[in-house]
Parts: sequence; structure tokens; C-alpha cells
Amino acid sequence: MEIYGLVTEKNEPVPLRSISVELLVQDHVATVSSTLQYVNEEERPLEAVFVFPLPADAAVCHFSAKIGEQEIVAEVQDRETARDRYDDAVSSGQQAFLLEESAESPDVFRLSVGCLSAGQNAAVTIIYVTELAVQDDHSLRFCLPAVLNPRYTPAGSAAGIVSEISSGAVPYTLTLSVHVSSPKPISKLESNCILDPLVFLHSDHTQATVNLSPGHMFDKDVELFVYYQDTHQPSAVVEAGVNTAPPGSLMRDTVVMISLYPEFPEEVMSSLASRGEFVFVIDRSGSMGDMMHQGKEAQNRIESAKDTLLLLLKSLPMGCYFNIYGFGSVFESFFPQCVEYNQDTMDQALKRVKEMKADMGGTEILQPLKHIYSQPCYPDHPRQLFIFTDGEVFNTKEVLDLVKSHAHSHRCFSFGIGEGASAALITGMAREGSGHAQFITDTDRMQPKVMQSLRFALQPAVLNISVDWTLPDDVTVDTLSPPINVLFQGQRTLIYAQLKGESSGGSEGTVTVKYSLKDQPVTNQLHFCLKPTEETQLSIHRLAARTLIRSLEQKERSGAADVEGIRSRMVELSVQAGVSCVHTAFIAVNKDSRQTVKGPLLQRRVPTYDSSSEIDMMQVNYDHIAPREFRLSSSRHCVADEQSFHCSKMMSFTERAVLKMSNRVTAVTAPEQKIGFMTKVQNFFRRGSKTATAKSEQTDSEIKIDAAPELQKDLLLQLVSLQKASGCWDLDSTLADVFGKTEDELTNQKPAQVDGSVWATLLALIWLYGCKIEQQVEWQFVAMKAASWIGSQKVGDLSQCVCEGNVLLGCQEMCFVNLVHPNRIILTVSINIRGTT
Repeated sequence: MEIYGLVTEKNEPVPLRSISVELLVQDHVATVSSTLQYVNEEERPLEAVFVFPLPADAAVCHFSAKIGEQEIVAEVQDRETARDRYDDAVSSGQQAFLLEESAESPDVFRLSVGCLSAGQNAAVTIIYVTELAVQDDHSLRFCLPAVLNPRYTPAGSAAGIVSEISSGAVPYTLTLSVHVSSPKPISKLESNCILDPLVFLHSDHTQATVNLSPGHMFDKDVELFVYYQDTHQPSAVVEAGVNTAPPGSLMRDTVVMISLYPEFPEEVMSSLASRGEFVFVIDRSGSMGDMMHQGKEAQNRIESAKDTLLLLLKSLPMGCYFNIYGFGSVFESFFPQCVEYNQDTMDQALKRVKEMKADMGGTEILQPLKHIYSQPCYPDHPRQLFIFTDGEVFNTKEVLDLVKSHAHSHRCFSFGIGEGASAALITGMAREGSGHAQFITDTDRMQPKVMQSLRFALQPAVLNISVDWTLPDDVTVDTLSPPINVLFQGQRTLIYAQLKGESSGGSEGTVTVKYSLKDQPVTNQLHFCLKPTEETQLSIHRLAARTLIRSLEQKERSGAADVEGIRSRMVELSVQAGVSCVHTAFIAVNKDSRQTVKGPLLQRRVPTYDSSSEIDMMQVNYDHIAPREFRLSSSRHCVADEQSFHCSKMMSFTERAVLKMSNRVTAVTAPEQKIGFMTKVQNFFRRGSKTATAKSEQTDSEIKIDAAPELQKDLLLQLVSLQKASGCWDLDSTLADVFGKTEDELTNQKPAQVDGSVWATLLALIWLYGCKIEQQVEWQFVAMKAASWIGSQKVGDLSQCVCEGNVLLGCQEMCFVNLVHPNRIILTVSINIRGTT
């Protein structure tokens, strides 16, 4: 029979037709309503399974289904109870809908639509709330994840929901409408996708709407950047509870969300740390060979990481310690342990960097982290961990628990590279490691974001952080957020708190954050009104509940004494707040529907977009991507016993039904069991786990693809590559080539009062400020080292040298040099400087 309508590449109908998203942004909180339109175009009932991404910190708070004119609103129940209800309903011919969070990674969800009748339509609506992250340019970033890459699963590991990811070209479309509301005027909205014109609803520009342009295929993450006037201002949002909630519960009491933006004293921030142990961990799995984006002149991810490592190595202060790790299915380090940074060790590292390829198989980040944490720290050299990955791992929570267990000994700065990087992994590592997270997507350059994080790493550590509340006498406070253990200049810190009691007099509260910075006491304070904000629709309560649930989950995984009590508290909080967690699920059953079902339901998996679908698949090591039925548990197989039924709870209803039937068979062999299941191996990790044979059979053309481009094509990188570890440059022909001059031209114009290295270093600084000022964030530390080195040479007044350098390099305005403390930025530039390129 010929199949019409939406079909997969295998000519199987896809029951998901479209996704419609309504986004409401209120200040820096987003409420997202996604409606998924399903249609069964086959002649028999089916079950649709859709594994999809959501933002890592989202609080899913509503799930409903509309069939015809009838709407069924789901309720949150204990996960096992919800699954049993779903199975019972579907097996009896009733329509049922199940939404559950992955136990392995909080940014992956599975939606099961069961017993959808032939020819029937169903609209499923999911609502979640999330905070918007503050970017370096003061914008607020919202990301609607579309890309869900297959997660690398080591052999013998329990994979769960993340193993079910079905990826490929998506045959459904996306529409997106945005409404922004804020007490501060809206400056503009930007996106990586094409938007219709922005429409302001009021003359004060505090409300605006915009739509995604028609015809967008849901083939990449949709990023939206909201710009307000005065974004970095401390604020408080007070939200009233629900009178029908149990007395004393979170949902009954008032909740406050405090947003703080610490400002450090200028005299403290004028100098950066000159000590530290810097450990750079680079993902070298096969997926790092993918392109950063599909535009012209795009690098692949590993080449961009190599350029970034060059800048990092050149930017490190003399006397610090460093090491570089590469990881995939295995890991390796440049040095047995961290070594002191000097010219010799820097040269050795740069040689190894040039040789790096995306050739180490799958993405197994846990083992290299364990090895790094087992190494002793250097006294008086704080450990700073920089992790670069495309974030495609299955054991996210295990990784985060490991980082958190070592939070006292290091700071972790994480970078998600490319579409589909796990936000839960990237943001989680930075959060648990008291660092900062960055995402490099679409046409973003990696270097400026990484160097901004290096600035954070070189900031003095904030110690002895305390939070105090001043409230009216009849009001008490329970802080729901984990203790603050890191603060960065200008970066937002959120605090959720539950306010109990009612004020009989005062209408204002105060929160005071105290800490020490380089032995100096600092105090930041915020006064806020206790009157609840209107029309927030309990979004603050739900975000607070999600924050508390995440803390309880971590306690449970850490092996706390009262594990059962913690689990019960999570379920209770999840049910009361209507927010999903790992132990609960949303369940909706249409009790009015019933039809006779003969045999197992047809199952259709809805694909999420995978950017690798346009790239040829390379050989796969099947030990690492075993069929899902063999990956359910690392310690037991799903064979014919009672234990296998519990393993099968990670499956869809159809697969669980098949497994129940297989329990009647004795002595089932592995091949027979594989044939008996309806699912197949779908998760091909491109270049993800190459066997030794695959590696040895690599062709010359494949090797050429991985070859590094010549650095000379980028003059900035060429200049940086010539700098010595001390910060100076040699006066030679390679430096002259960067400036478009000959060595003789540079030598003949050298003032008599300075030697060749000082003259070369001055010219490099003038060229950077005159020709590459727009990329200053990338070379700021290179320039600081250079200026510091010049200051250490005690060469006196250099004004005349700078004048002659400007003339030689063709700068139109004067570049002024002011030598001050070696650790401070010492080179100031006329704002109108422009140079020749």
C-alpha cells in the first residue's frame, strides 16, 4: 500500500505534523508554551514516541492534550504509578499521554502518545518556565533546543531515555511567536534565525512582539537575544502563593526571586592573578570533526579549539602551571602532571596542539575528570579547569556529581561547542564547579568567549560569602537556593527564598550579601518591596520548586542517609508544585475513548534534527552503541525474569508489551531477543567509536580533511603565535610579514634607545590596537603580558618610539603608551585609532 503524508526516510509515517511555540518573556523569566500537532495517517492505532530536548534549567509545569473539542489536562504522579496507568490505558484501547524526564540528563524528555486512532488528530501542549542567561553584551539569551544529538554511551552502561534519541532530517515545521514585557525599556531583539519586524505595543517600549519568519524548518536551535536598557540592575520579584495549597507549603507561602549583580571595587579589579594551575580538557571525539556552522569559511570544531588553545597558551602568566588533556573513548595528557609555564613547556605544548585531531572515538568525559581530580594541587596556585566539548554524553548527572564533589579544590569553566551540546552538562559543570559556562553556536567565534572566561578565572577568588535577610518582625525566611560559592564581576546571581508569615507593619525587605575579595570586605545590598507582583502566574514558585528539587536530587545521588525520605520529599514537592522531576511524570488518560486493539500497537519514533545527517556515517563500534534492549542496565540483562520487567520501564508501552511476551520463552538467545524487539539500532555516533581497524584504514583524503589550516591566513593568530612566553617578540622577517613590511624596514626605523625585542614588542602592541581593536577581547592578555615585559626592561620614556611606530605602521592617530604596574593594563589608545590591514 502506498503511504501518503509525512514519512521517514524508511517510508514510515511520522505522526508529528508541526510544532507551534508561544514565548512570553517577563523581564528575565520566560514562559514557553509548545503545542505539538499529531495525526495518525495509518489505518490502525499507533503509539508515537518523541524524545526531545528542553533547556537544562526548565521547570515543566503543564501538560495537556486536545482531541477534537475535548481537552485532557495531565496531572503529576509518581513515575511508576504514571507508567502503569499509561500501560493499562493503552492496553485497554484508551488514549493516553505520558511525559517523563530522563533520569540521566535533565534536558531530555520523552513524550509517549498512546493508542492514537486511525485518522485521528491530537494537539499536545507542554508549558515550562526558565530563567534567561545574561550574555557578555548584556543581552538575555533564550534558546529553544531543536537539535538533540545522540549521546555517547560507553559499553556496559545503562543508557535509559537518552539512548532512544531518533535523529535525522525532521519533516515537521516550527512556528514561534514572542511577547516581551519588562519594567525596563526594550532596546532590541536579535536571533540566529530570520524574524519578522519587531512591533512595540507601547510608546515607552516596555512591551513588544515578534514572530519567526514563515517557512522555518526546525533544523537548528532557535536563539533569541533580548536587550533591555540597564539590564545589569539588582532586582527582586515577589510572588504570592495559592490559598488552596496546604498551609506551610511552598505553594501556599510567598516566594521571592532575588537577582544580584555584584560590582567589585575598581582597585581590586585593576590587577589580575599571576598564579594558578590551568588544566585544559579538549574533546577529541569524532563529532569534534564537524563544522562549526554551514557558512563560508567555517572551521571544524577541533581546528577552532586548536586556535583557541594557541591564544590561551600565549595568554597565561609566567610562573603558573598548566597541562592539556584530550579525551574521547580514551584520554591522554601532554605532560604526566602539570608543569611550570615557561618558553620550553609552552613550545612543547604548541607542537602537540598542532598535531591534535578529532580521532579519539566516542565522548567519555568521566574518566579524564577522575584522573585530573586525583592529581595533587599546587599550593598557592588555584586550579582552573577549562572543558571544551560538544556535550554528547549520556551520564550527565554522574559527571556533575563528580565535579561537585571536588568543588572545594577548583573552578570549572565549560564550553558547549556546536548545535546540540547538552545544556545540562555544560551549565551543570560550571555551576557545580563554581565557574562559568559558555555556548559557541552557529557563527559564534570560540576565541572571544573563551578569553572572557579566562578573565573570570584570573579574577581574585571571592571568599566567605554570606547572605543575610532583614524583614519585618512577623516574617521569616527559608532560603531555597544552594549556598552561593562563587561570584563574578557583573554576572547575575539568583537567590530563591520562601517567606513565611504576614507583615503587620513594614512593607520592605533587605537582602545583604557580604564577602571578602583579596582580603577586603565587600558588601552588596538590595532593598525590595514585599508587595507581590501581579500576573506572574506562579512562575517564580515553580522555578523555586525546580531549584529545590535539583538540590534534593543531588543529595539523593550522593548517598545521603535518608534516601527514601528525600525521594518522598521530591515527589511531594513535584506533585504540589505541578513541576516534573526524575521520580514523577505527567499522565493524561482519555477515559471516554476506547477501541479494540489486536496485537501490539504500531510504534513510530519522531526524529529530532541531527546536524550529522548531512555528513557520511563512518564505521561504528557496535560495542558502544548496542541495541537499546541490551543497554538498559550495566549489571543485569533484560531476560525472562521478574527483574527484566523493571528494566523494561524505560521503554515505550509497545516495547514493554513485547518484553512481557518474551518472558514466557525460556532460554532466549541474544540474536533471537534482538529480532523479537521492534526497535533497531538508531543512534549512530558519527565517527564516534572507531575501532582500531577503522583508524588504520583511514585514507589520505580523510587525513587531509583533519589537517590544520595555515595560521598565516589569520594575521592575528600569526602574530600571537610569534610571541614568547615572557610576552616579547623578536625582530625578524616573520613579524615583518604580519605588518606587511620587510625586516629591513623594521630594523632601519628602530630608535637607537631601544633594542630589537623592545622595538618589535612596541610595534606588535601598536598594530594590535591600531588594526585589531575590534578583536581586543581575544588578545587582551597577550597585550598585557607584552606591556608588562616592556615595563620590566626599564627603558624610560617611549613616547618618541611610539610616534615612530605609528608612522611606520600607518596608524592615523597617535597610540599612547603609559607604563604603570606590570600586572595592569598599561597601554591606552586614542579612541579614533584606525590602521591599515
